[in-house]
Amino acid sequence: MTATSASGPLNAITDVEGLRVGHHQRVGDGWATGTTVILTPPRTVGAVDARGGAPGTRETDTLLPENLVQYVNAVCLSGGSAYGLAAADGVMQWLAERNEGLPVGARPHEVVPIVPSAVLFDLPVNAWGNRPDSRFGRAACEAASDGPVEQGSVGAGTGARVGSLKGGVGTASTVVDGFTVGALAVVNAVGEAVDDLTGVPFAAGFGVNGEFGGPWPNRAATLPDIPRRLLNTTIGVIAVDAKLAKAETRRLAVAAHDGLARAVHPAHSMFNGDTIFALATGTKTLVEDDGYAKEPLRALGLDRLCTAAADTFSRAMVHGLLAARTNGQLPAYRDLWPEKAR
Repeated sequence: MTATSASGPLNAITDVEGLRVGHHQRVGDGWATGTTVILTPPRTVGAVDARGGAPGTRETDTLLPENLVQYVNAVCLSGGSAYGLAAADGVMQWLAERNEGLPVGARPHEVVPIVPSAVLFDLPVNAWGNRPDSRFGRAACEAASDGPVEQGSVGAGTGARVGSLKGGVGTASTVVDGFTVGALAVVNAVGEAVDDLTGVPFAAGFGVNGEFGGPWPNRAATLPDIPRRLLNTTIGVIAVDAKLAKAETRRLAVAAHDGLARAVHPAHSMFNGDTIFALATGTKTLVEDDGYAKEPLRALGLDRLCTAAADTFSRAMVHGLLAARTNGQLPAYRDLWPEKAR
């Protein structure tokens, strides 16, 4: 295989053809929360891997390789902790109105949309009352586009926090062996994402083609003395345009968690609900073993995609950190190291 490794034209998950991303958020006096939706093309295989000790999820059992349903219509990521799972109701309604879903009857409208979902904990900044509901999911679908993806304090990342800093939504893509791998991460971890003695994000070294801008600050900063949240969660999606089985698709999610663990310390704690969904849109095929080769060609190809998945998710997390903006007393990376503000 001839390998190439560079970002796609948008350096976003929407470089995977057919995917659309939409955000919806509300910000008030002292509160902020939102929802992000990834809409999929027909026959997109879905999978999931949850590593945190406190996940908030919906329809994840459906994605297990041994279970019936193969394809997903959307993934819904939201703030609001378990309350925010209600946003997926609006996504299902929006899809059902367009006859998109698992056929369960003879007529076109007799479908059940498959919308796996995960939530993050942002309740301290949404006043325990302004939580995402079905209207958030519907609005995010209406806003969905296959173009550039807005990053930072938008959608599910509106109320996000990573360690001592503001978190947010980040995205990135990689082209490898003719396939496109895309990631969208909502960075909301108990752990830190930055070495405060240098200002360098832990995953900075995975950047390609100068995507993070010029030199890193290489100077210390005083992090704010704001009580930590004990309940945080990084959630996200890794996607590829390869045709994969559910079990193979899950390997992408497993690998993407390596990227998460590179970007924040610690990761996958008992107080995180870290969950990553994987999508395989199926427009390109992996090389198959021909029965004579001494090497398992399909497994080698999948392994290359998994390596790219880990790296791409790390990069998406750095973008989410850099693009976030201050919310109340919680500073953003750009506030402490303004020379990196973009």
